[in-house]
Amino acid sequence: MKNIFKALLTTITLSSILFAQAQEPAERDGTSTLPDFGLDGPGQEQVSGRAGAPVDLTGTWVSIVTEDWRYRMVTPQIGDIAGIPVNEQGKEYALNWRPEMDEGNECRAYGAAAIMHEPGRIKISWQNDETLKLEFDAGRQIRYLNFDLSVAAGEPSRQGHSIARWEAPRGQKVSPGITNVVPIGQQFPRTEMVSNSLQVVTNNLIPGYLRKNGLAHSDQVEVREYYDLITIPDGSTWLIVDIIVEDPVYLEAPWFTSMNFKKEANDSKWNPQDCFVTNPGW
Repeated sequence: MKNIFKALLTTITLSSILFAQAQEPAERDGTSTLPDFGLDGPGQEQVSGRAGAPVDLTGTWVSIVTEDWRYRMVTPQIGDIAGIPVNEQGKEYALNWRPEMDEGNECRAYGAAAIMHEPGRIKISWQNDETLKLEFDAGRQIRYLNFDLSVAAGEPSRQGHSIARWEAPRGQKVSPGITNVVPIGQQFPRTEMVSNSLQVVTNNLIPGYLRKNGLAHSDQVEVREYYDLITIPDGSTWLIVDIIVEDPVYLEAPWFTSMNFKKEANDSKWNPQDCFVTNPGW
């Protein structure tokens, strides 16, 4: 089973990387080099909100930490920047970080650029017909994903401003009743042929951390996410979230990750915790 999920994550991540690399490079002048969602592109039917949802993301989901344990389950050692393409400015900040710097501001690592990496649970529900609400027990954080593009961004915040759209598989129309079942022993099909993706772009963030050991991001950071559902033969439903983070201040290249969440029967294990900072290596 572990090999099956590893294969899926590798396929999704490589697809995202190859797609991003296929775009014409842009000068690093503060503009994004990430692929454009085309959220307001001409000639595209805008299917959005609760009525247009091809899949049901609502419910309680628990994060499954199968890799990057040393970064996600504990505070990494000071200066441990492995896996994130930080530039020299980012390295310097991380090397000079100390836990006491965050006293009174413990939620710096719980913003939209990092919150999906926090171990814990997410409750997803509809705030209204045009807004998905994501509640995290880690740090008691809340994100709002807006399908209405006219919603004002407001003041910069820890969770920023997120706009979302549904994206059905290319080349076919998938009804809400279809689930993505992957038979045991068969090769995973290409993700664009089985996925009902929720695509999200988030910006308007305040400075924060990508990890709890002071790996910083600036207020110019942009986060892009792709949410996909799969059902495996044991009947369990999994949420796979591909995440791309770009920051012209502290990163020298986009940071790609994939997070796994398993759907729970109810929210009986929901356990909200305040933001906290611990000593490195705890």
